Parts: sequence; C-alpha cells; structure tokens
Amino acid sequence: MSKTVDFYFDFGSPTAYLAHKRLQQLGEQYGLQVRYMPMLLGGVFKATGNNSPVAIPAKGAYMLQHDLPRFAKRYGVPLNFNPHFPINTLNLMRGAIAAGRLGCMADYVNLAFDAVWVQEKNMGDPAIVSETLSEAGLDAEGIIALSQDPEVKAELLADTEAAVARGVFGAPTLFLDGAMYFGQDRLDFIEEALTD
Repeated sequence: MSKTVDFYFDFGSPTAYLAHKRLQQLGEQYGLQVRYMPMLLGGVFKATGNNSPVAIPAKGAYMLQHDLPRFAKRYGVPLNFNPHFPINTLNLMRGAIAAGRLGCMADYVNLAFDAVWVQEKNMGDPAIVSETLSEAGLDAEGIIALSQDPEVKAELLADTEAAVARGVFGAPTLFLDGAMYFGQDRLDFIEEALTD
C-alpha cells in the first residue's frame, strides 16, 4: 500500500527543489504519493522568528558552493544557482494554488522548480511565468488569472498559517505518518519509513 507525504514548499528554496526531485525518485521507487502544500516561506519565517540560511554569509556560501551541489550530485539532478535570487515567489505560489484548482498542480510544481533552479529564469516576472507555462502546454492565462482571485490569495495565506500551526518553520518540511521531517537532507528517514 502506497503512502502519502505532505510536502510544504516555496519555489524560492533550493533545498525544496532538491526535496521535490528526490520525492519524485521515491515515488517511482516506492509508490510514494506527494501532497503538495504551497506556503509563503517569508511568512513562515516571520511567524516563527526563523531566517534563511543565506542570511548568515559563511553558512550561505557553504550551502551554495558545497552542500547543495553535493546533494544534487547524490540525487543525480541538475541544480544551477539562479542569478535572480532571491525571487519574489508570491504570485508563483498563488499560481500553485490556482494550478491545484485546475487539476495540474504536479505539472505546475515540476515546471516552476525547474524554471527557477535549472533554467535560471526570473520567475518573479509575470511575462516570463506566462511564457514558461505556455511553452510547457499549461493554461498560462487561466492559471495566472485564477492566481489573482481573492479566494486563491486568501487560501495561500490560510495555508501558510496552517503550516505554522502544524509546526513548520522552514522549507522543505514533510509529514509522513504523522511524523515531521525538516530539510531535504532528512529524506533518508523518509526512505527508511517507506521500507519498514
């Protein structure tokens, strides 16, 4: 029987990108299902008093130059540092909610992560988002229009608050069988739980 993991993410996080790619691999290997849980990482940081690792210069340099490339190599996935980082992902995250309502969440999530962390696109630019979605065959006009709906905006804020209430303090955060796992470097524990 396959299991389902709740995956809390923001497209602005390179570690969330790595977790996404590894979860796809675990899905293929073990039948793991992923429930995508969009949230605003900035909102989570503000609510919890947390901050991005790159806010500490030495830690940020280590992560970007050594740690993240090592995990990308381990997982066998591409990772490029985006020259537009940090990207304002507010509309992109609203787009994830919209894509979920339109039944294309998984495709949208994969596309957006790749656009930011492989293709190095400025996905904070609405024109680039529209072009990227259209090129991939997604309904760019429909997703972007729905992403500006007041109900979608409110849903993203509510989802962010719900994430904090659940104990989330950063991205990626995952829940499997009621247990919380923080960070893409904890996915070995997810795999262990799938093989128990």
